[in-house]
Amino acid sequence: MAIEHKTRTQLVAEAIREKILTGEFKSGSPLRQAALAEELNVSRIPVREALLQLEAEGLVNFEAHKGASVTEVSASQVDEIFDLRALLEAELLRHSLDKLSVEDLQDAEALLEELETAMAAGDTQAATGHLNSAFHAKLYSRAERPQTRELVEQFSKNSERYVRMHILLAGGLNTAPEEHRELLKLCRAKRVDAACDYLIRHITGAKEDIKKLLIKMEAQSA
Repeated sequence: MAIEHKTRTQLVAEAIREKILTGEFKSGSPLRQAALAEELNVSRIPVREALLQLEAEGLVNFEAHKGASVTEVSASQVDEIFDLRALLEAELLRHSLDKLSVEDLQDAEALLEELETAMAAGDTQAATGHLNSAFHAKLYSRAERPQTRELVEQFSKNSERYVRMHILLAGGLNTAPEEHRELLKLCRAKRVDAACDYLIRHITGAKEDIKKLLIKMEAQSA
């Protein structure tokens, strides 16, 4: 029963997460547990557990006497999350790169081809979700830094909403494929410092694009 219950909670979390990331559930909109339970055909217990999980990911906010709502997107949050990602992911890459095998780099190449195909087809869900994460994770896979890896995974979840905005609205669809190719090229050449510096620029460049978009959106809604 415990495994079944956990799986149900995870499925509910995935369904709500997707609605937030695609914009079906807007920033600031309430997330009513009874309505979600009815829509997803489950009891309120897995809905509440799923919302608590999404709160840890930065997608949901709980307030006393108000309940749960979709968190607001903000330029200041983008700064913190992406700056931390740049530092931690560069650290993982630095510890991993020299130990990457030919097979690891071939796997990264295959993931990148899948990612490019998805982006060319306009499949932003795949592009901003598992394929993008899998490509980066493969490059970090030999780091032997499990705690850093855990933090990176958490920040990746926290930033997925912003990454999707970058791909859909801020030009990432055009710049990301070329940047990933350059990063892989530097990794193949085992140029550790150059690859880490480029990775930092890749992440902070996306940050700046997203901030400009958010500032523009805030001005339009003012």
